[in-house]
Formats: sequence, C-alpha cells, structure tokens
Amino acid sequence: MAKIDKLNDFIVEEQIIWQDKKRILGMPISFTKYSFSENRLFIQKGLFRVIKDELLMYRILDVRLKKSFGQRIFKVGTIELSTADKTTPIILLENIKNPDRTRDALSAIAEKERDEKRVLGKEMFGVANDGAIAHDFYVE
Repeated sequence: MAKIDKLNDFIVEEQIIWQDKKRILGMPISFTKYSFSENRLFIQKGLFRVIKDELLMYRILDVRLKKSFGQRIFKVGTIELSTADKTTPIILLENIKNPDRTRDALSAIAEKERDEKRVLGKEMFGVANDGAIAHDFYVE
C-alpha cells in the first residue's frame, strides 16, 4: 500500500525580500539568520540544534531601532519588534546591516498587511491580571 503525502498541496513558497545574519564586529559570522517576505518574518538560530521561528507580519505592533556606539562604528543596529505573539512578544533582529531601511520596510509591510487583512489592533491601557499590558486584536 502506497503512502499518501499531500503536504505539497499546502506548502506555499514565499519570495524572500530581505535577509541578513546577526553580525559579530560587523561580519556575518554567526549562525542566526533573519529574513522576511511580504507576509512573514523568519528567524533561524543554531548550528547543531536549529530553531526556526516565524511571525505573521500583521502581528507586529511596534518597531524600535537601537544603535549603540559600537554598533554605529560597525554600521549595524538592532531592531526590536513588539508583537502580538504569545510565544515571542519581543523579537530582536540583532546587529543587522542597514537597520534604518529594514525598520522602515518592516513598519510599512506590517501596516499594509493589517490593512489588507482588515485587522484592527487597539492597545488597551492598564494592566492585565498577569501584570502585562493587554492587547486586543480582532477582525472586522
């Protein structure tokens, strides 16, 4: 009896529009890779034990760019993403090249995705039961 494998019917190859690696002293010699398409952000970490994570772009709430003095010398920066994802509420794209352009692109794509999916994100002020700030998301 032959095995049935219809997984390929559900796999959609997305075109990567940006990719970079975490840099050490300005050189891409780490085992952390970042990339994104128009719909998703991908993070892959590790050499022997590989962890792959992805985030839907419309779940990005806030984009922050940080550049220390050392990062400015090596022309890199760290982008901090506040997300509506329960497993990774804060994502760091550390020591990437051209962080200003990347931050602008991420912000624009996240906004476009929210508009296309008609997702409204409204931050609720106050503290939730667990001490974290609550975020309310819903589709019209």
